[in-house]
Amino acid sequence: MLTFTKAAPEETGVPSEGIIRMINRLQKRRIPMHSLLLMRHDKLIFEGYYAPCRADNLHRMFSISKSVTSIAIGLLVDEGRVSLDDPIVQYFPEKVPQNVHPWIAQMTIRDMLMMRSCHAATTYKKNMAADWVESYFTTPPTHPPATLFHYDTSAPHTLCALVEKLTGGSMLDYIKKKLDILGLSPESYMIADPFGVSMGGSGLVAYSMDMLKFGYFIAHRGNVLGKQLISPSYIDMAVSMLTETRVTAPLPSEAQGYGLQIWRNEQNGFVCYGMGGQLIICLPDYDLICVTTADTQSVQGGNQQIYDALYEEILPYLQDAAIACDKSGEKALADVCASLAMEPLQGADTPENIGEIAERTFKVLTPDSDFESFCVHFDLAEHKTEQSAGTLSFVHKGTPYAVRFGMGFMETGEYPIYNQRYAASGAWLFDGTLHIKAHIIDAYVGCVQFQLAFRGDELTIFMSKKEESLFKEFQGHLYCKK
Repeated sequence: MLTFTKAAPEETGVPSEGIIRMINRLQKRRIPMHSLLLMRHDKLIFEGYYAPCRADNLHRMFSISKSVTSIAIGLLVDEGRVSLDDPIVQYFPEKVPQNVHPWIAQMTIRDMLMMRSCHAATTYKKNMAADWVESYFTTPPTHPPATLFHYDTSAPHTLCALVEKLTGGSMLDYIKKKLDILGLSPESYMIADPFGVSMGGSGLVAYSMDMLKFGYFIAHRGNVLGKQLISPSYIDMAVSMLTETRVTAPLPSEAQGYGLQIWRNEQNGFVCYGMGGQLIICLPDYDLICVTTADTQSVQGGNQQIYDALYEEILPYLQDAAIACDKSGEKALADVCASLAMEPLQGADTPENIGEIAERTFKVLTPDSDFESFCVHFDLAEHKTEQSAGTLSFVHKGTPYAVRFGMGFMETGEYPIYNQRYAASGAWLFDGTLHIKAHIIDAYVGCVQFQLAFRGDELTIFMSKKEESLFKEFQGHLYCKK
């Protein structure tokens, strides 16, 4: 089973100061990081987790799932069970309409892997209550296949369905069996769509270390511990520049081209890319792999900030050979690693009228709202002017719930209704409103925010959420009165 040798960064030509600069830069830019792993010359030189995240916490990897699906297809190609130039319709006759559009009929597995299908967007999102795979064959196409790059998550989802149809089990189980030498965690899993198909485009839930192993496997062209697990030619194709992405790319990091469900990057390398900062950045020219988990969904350009921090704070200072080990630098890096934590909200002083705000129940008057009431409780310090922590209590559809939050630190718990692990903090803003932000750090990754404006017997609440599919209740404005 694959395990990694740990080494001081300097042993591989990486200055500890560079890693510290990268960490400090991301913190200064307020990028909500969850983990950071660095490998050079096949040695693990840094492994850090931002409390309350830990090494043994499963984490949603979003579109890194697409790269896993690509590898599963490559394994099927090796077995002779599919060809990249097979039309996808031949595998799903039960889902293809009689009058299937010719562009859909022409579309191959290769087209789908390259994101050069005939669909300009994810087909199942038009009606997520209908069969997700079937939507791929019934949604009217926008253009001929094999012509243009358009990011379409229903393509890898349908390819995942193909893997599961041919193997008779879950795609991840197939991957774990075929790549057993990697030792991917038995706890890892994939979220399924409502019809039982693994979400091959976004559903992977795993450990950060699983992602480093997967990146190592790809960076070594499928050869692990002397065993060739997949054709190196497939890996070479998957990580190469096969199609242009610059026309639709929102960031420089996404404008470097695309292979087979794997992105190219600015440093002549490749990336397994997941929404929100889930990244496996492989840089062959530097023999470096960087794995991150994060939640950049509410930070414009947040993923680019991660790339830039790596490229500008570490790469220029790399040496080909080992460099002198600076014990003070090594200790400083260890101290930084031990102190990594998600950053709580910062704000203004506690308002003087906190006694009029706390413990009061406000009834929701907004028409047609499923929320019925809200109340804020503070754990007051002995001098009764500052809060150490608080609780936002509310009643939703007749059921009481509560969100605990720290003032200047993170409180953890299970987020109401959805039972997802979260870390939350609160802060008073300069206009006297209370800001509460809960980071969801579970199978679903995102954040839910509240802004509460108190005015006499009135309470106005603004709620917003940044998460792909859940927490829809926590959006919009509520007007409440005591």
